[in-house]
Amino acid sequence: MKVFIAIIKRDLLLLSRKPADFYNPPLFFVLVIILYPFALGADSEILKIGAAGLVWISALLASILSLDNIFKADYGDGTLEEMVLSPHPLVIISLAKVVVYWFFTGLPLLLLSPILGLMMGLPSEGIWILMLSLLLGTPVLSLIGAIGAALTVGLKNGGVILSLLVLPLYIPVLIFGSSAVNNSIAGLDVMGSIYILSAFFTLSLVLAPLAIAASLKLSISN
Repeated sequence: MKVFIAIIKRDLLLLSRKPADFYNPPLFFVLVIILYPFALGADSEILKIGAAGLVWISALLASILSLDNIFKADYGDGTLEEMVLSPHPLVIISLAKVVVYWFFTGLPLLLLSPILGLMMGLPSEGIWILMLSLLLGTPVLSLIGAIGAALTVGLKNGGVILSLLVLPLYIPVLIFGSSAVNNSIAGLDVMGSIYILSAFFTLSLVLAPLAIAASLKLSISN
C-alpha cells in the first residue's frame, strides 16, 4: 500500500507540471460534443437519439488520445526499467499508474458529462445513467488501454499500433454503455447493461494489472 500511494503521489506531481496532458482529453471531449449540434441542427429529438452514442464515442476517443503517455516518460528516462527490476510488486505499481491516468482522463469526462448531456437534451434519468455507465466504463477503458500502452511502450511510433490494439476491445464497453443510456431514455430496463459493465469493471480490475505487468516485463526485456 505504501508503494501504491507513493507512485500515485509521484505521478500526480509529474502530471501537474505538464498541464497539457491534463487538458487535452477533456478539451477534445467537449469540442466533439459541442460540434455535434452544428452538424445535425438544433432539433432536440435528433440530438437526444444520438446523444448516448456520441458521448460514449467521444469518451472512448478522448481516452485513447493520451494512452501513449502512461509509461512513455518513465521508459524514456529509465525509471520504468527500475520499476520492473525493483522488489516491489509490478502489479501494484501498474495499477497505481492506471489510477492516476484515469484521474486525469476518465474523471474529468465523468464530471463534464451532466452538462454536456443537458446540452444534448437528455432527460434527468438519462443523465444519471450516463454518469453511472461512465463511472463503470471509463476505468475499463483505462485498464485495457494501459495493456496496449505497456506492449507498445518500446516502439518509436506506437500510437497507431496502440489504437489498433485497443479499439476492438473497447467496442463491448461502448455498446453496453450507450445501450444503458438509450434504454433509460426509452423507459426500458437498464440493469442488464449496468450489470455487464460492472462485470467488465471487476474483471478488468483483477486481470488487467497482471497483463500490464507481464507486458511491461516483455517490453523491457526486448
